[in-house]
Amino acid sequence: MSRRGRSGVLGVFAHLDTTTDAIRRLRRDGYPLTVYSPTPRHEIEESLEAPESAVRIFTLMGAFTGSAAGAALAVWASLDWPLIVGGKVIVALPAFSIIIFELTILLGALSTVAGLFLTGRLPRIGRPEALYHPSFSGGQFGVFAHVGSDRFDAVRTIMTDSGSEEVLLDQA
Repeated sequence: MSRRGRSGVLGVFAHLDTTTDAIRRLRRDGYPLTVYSPTPRHEIEESLEAPESAVRIFTLMGAFTGSAAGAALAVWASLDWPLIVGGKVIVALPAFSIIIFELTILLGALSTVAGLFLTGRLPRIGRPEALYHPSFSGGQFGVFAHVGSDRFDAVRTIMTDSGSEEVLLDQA
């Protein structure tokens, strides 16, 4: 996986529709983007055409591992220390359902957190990948196009035509 540099163009947008218009136009031209939003918006996700997160696979694998570990632990304990009562079977799965369920939930939750950190490449130490503007926390939207200095003018034109209020250049 190649690491993107911080060289690029940042557009600050006041409205969601102008932001999605800029995202669609920049994606159509093949520019890699970083998008900032004050709140999660499905319109932005749709315009980015981002793939589904792999965190759900981590959750599923953690849950399967938890179920198997819970069953293995209960069966091992029953076989190692058998408690024969009234001729009943030593390995009785209904009695093991509690520990199987609990370990399924525990390992599923822990693997979800681990998947979040791994797929999000957290923590990010060092210089950020994209330029940030403080107004993104106050209600405005931002689109940062990762481009070289030779394409600054083309991206700036797309952003201003889409309705950007401010365009900033970052030459790292």
